[in-house]
Amino acid sequence: MQPGRSQRLTAAHARDGASCVWCARPLDTRVPATTDHVIPKVKGGPSWLENEVAACRRCNGERGHRGVVDWLEECERRGWSPDVDRLVRVLDALAAAIDVRGGQRRARPHLDAQRRRLAKRSPSAA
Repeated sequence: MQPGRSQRLTAAHARDGASCVWCARPLDTRVPATTDHVIPKVKGGPSWLENEVAACRRCNGERGHRGVVDWLEECERRGWSPDVDRLVRVLDALAAAIDVRGGQRRARPHLDAQRRRLAKRSPSAA
């Protein structure tokens, strides 16, 4: 059984560090962490720790349902410093979790497409 939402946010924060995955702002009492689904729930992304990262409210809200690579590129256009390595790790962990747990018919094609796009974009992500 998966932990609750607040426990997953705490675990993501501990796993990934105390900064927004998208803009690198420090997450603290002034900029609280929110749970951002890397593969959005509307696209079939599960509410699993493997699909969640800590992000600031601004980035989480502005991203909406955009794909990982589209929002990553928008963040870079804005002059922010998204954590590409963290995103690659989360996408890889989600793919492994789906392999073990099964299911996620809707999430898998979107996940695979994002991983391919990210790998093409960055040789270190391959």
